[in-house]
Amino acid sequence: MGEFLIIDGYNVINAWPDLIRLKEINFEHARLKLIDILSDYAGFKGIKTIIVFDAHQVKGGLGHREEKEGLEIIYTPENITADMVIEKLVSELSKKEEGTNIYVATSDKVEQDIILGKGAYRISSRELLLEVKEAKKQSTGYYKQKNSRPYSLDSHLDENIRIRLERMRRG
Repeated sequence: MGEFLIIDGYNVINAWPDLIRLKEINFEHARLKLIDILSDYAGFKGIKTIIVFDAHQVKGGLGHREEKEGLEIIYTPENITADMVIEKLVSELSKKEEGTNIYVATSDKVEQDIILGKGAYRISSRELLLEVKEAKKQSTGYYKQKNSRPYSLDSHLDENIRIRLERMRRG
């Protein structure tokens, strides 16, 4: 049991301002940046994350799956849309992982209606961005708090050794 987050990769890239600007310069960099951001998010939240990139218009595209930075990434084959893959994943996970929450991040209204009908929760691309930013703030605060205590070497020494070293220091 756990949680799954399935993301329509290009829908998110086309909705997040920083990624929109980046894709205008280099589409591959925008895709890699999204993967990097979501890897951090998934790791902090402890949620199994699947990103689906739509390659249905890529002539001769065979599609493939890969694991990268703790994420499952799916590139659809020619003539298969990301929506089709997402719907299939939701159906399979709903049956196989009964009692598990499945979230789908897309701003495609039709797709949202379909996945809601299959029992998944929808998150718009904008809501996902807000959630990612909040998680980043939380993780930064967590690690700052955890590392705020000064490290003291003598706190790890045996008391007798610490006293002897202090006497040596004072001469």
